[in-house]
Amino acid sequence: MNELFARFKQNETSKKEKSERAKLRNPNRIRDHLANERTFLAWIRTSIALMGIGVVVVRLRILRPPLLPNPGNGWKLGLFFSLIGLVTIWLSTQHYFAVRNDIDDDTYEPCDRWVILFSLMITLLAAGVLYYVFSVSLDPTGLMVPE
Repeated sequence: MNELFARFKQNETSKKEKSERAKLRNPNRIRDHLANERTFLAWIRTSIALMGIGVVVVRLRILRPPLLPNPGNGWKLGLFFSLIGLVTIWLSTQHYFAVRNDIDDDTYEPCDRWVILFSLMITLLAAGVLYYVFSVSLDPTGLMVPE
């Protein structure tokens, strides 16, 4: 039992020493952590907005003429928005913890891949919306299936 307590105490001491060394190397460490948290929360807000747009597209049937008997293709676009929102949550959480560890180790280097990846996803969503809006006929009777 004493051996287990000694290991625990040694581990705690090494964590404290590591933390003290990091504080000495980077006096702005707390500010960097707070900025990382703000960035994470901004990504979470963005993902919630994307999922909300997906729900609006599906539930309010914005991209579907009201006289059509079938649900149309608007639900696919809404599902895609929601999936992009979920992927954004996952990627932003992973990025938050990676940056947090880099800040603690004082080895942080900015990475452009997340910005490029997210920009491509939003571009694809916008292209899908534009394609769908301009490819759907405005005449609801022209899209109805004859009985």
